[in-house]
Amino acid sequence: MTTLDAVAAYLPRRRVTVEELGAELGLTPTQVRVLRRFNGLAEVRRQRPGETLLDLLEGAARALPTLRGREHLVRYVLYARGVPVVTPYPVNPVHELRDRLGLGGATAFAVTHHACASGLLAIDIAGRMLARDGDPGALALIVAGEQVFTQDERLAADHRVFGEGAGACLVAAAGPRDRLLSYVAGQRGDLDHWAPDGLAAMDRFANEYTDLLGEVILAAVKQADLSLDEIGLILPHNVNVVSWRRVCRRLGVPVERVLLDNVPLLGHTPSADAFINYASARRQGRLGPGDRYLLAGAGFGAVFSAMVFEH
Repeated sequence: MTTLDAVAAYLPRRRVTVEELGAELGLTPTQVRVLRRFNGLAEVRRQRPGETLLDLLEGAARALPTLRGREHLVRYVLYARGVPVVTPYPVNPVHELRDRLGLGGATAFAVTHHACASGLLAIDIAGRMLARDGDPGALALIVAGEQVFTQDERLAADHRVFGEGAGACLVAAAGPRDRLLSYVAGQRGDLDHWAPDGLAAMDRFANEYTDLLGEVILAAVKQADLSLDEIGLILPHNVNVVSWRRVCRRLGVPVERVLLDNVPLLGHTPSADAFINYASARRQGRLGPGDRYLLAGAGFGAVFSAMVFEH
């Protein structure tokens, strides 16, 4: 049974407001108001000049409270990322991170197949590999996070803003900590914005988004043999506030059960949202022993995913 041994987050200190982003990207005042007032976005984090993606990922990994002294137990290092390009060729940060952390005996690779839901996919992959290996003490390290590297990652006007932040977790095949109860991922290739009819696919993605995300959440809850009332907290991907209000109405769930505190402060940090929100929930005391909670995410491509855990 896959478990999360530890989870951590790392955030750069530099803050950039949506107004500053708007001026940088040539947005109109109306577009900036929509981002702030309608979608609930206020600011994002950015690294300082000279700081690298490796610095970002290493910050999250070193924040894990149970990694130091157990480096020899790490069999795999998975880099979950939401976008296909994160560094100029031929830079490969996941291998350099592995070596910098003293994990030279681990197999390292990237997971991008589920776009911004790749963090959840990485947890599933890590748990399956560890279970196959059969070593009860073995661990997998997952890191997630991106620099805002290319123009199309910087902002989708009126919708979401990418921030810079990173998350990390240690996965075990079994253990006393957060236990995975279910995982459901639904893929809709007909909604892929890279398809020949990309613009039309984007419109269909937006129109069906609420129902598709709601359906995968319900499927994960059912697979865990629970009801929605037994899910104490939903840890979302931080696209915007308004989309989660719609999902909550679709499910009949109070929006207060979704941890949305980080949306206005951090924006969307692709695959790292789940880990950052988990760290916030722990810090706020919103997860107690035996609580069931759900991670949810969606990505272009199109993928909708949900995982249920018992804390």
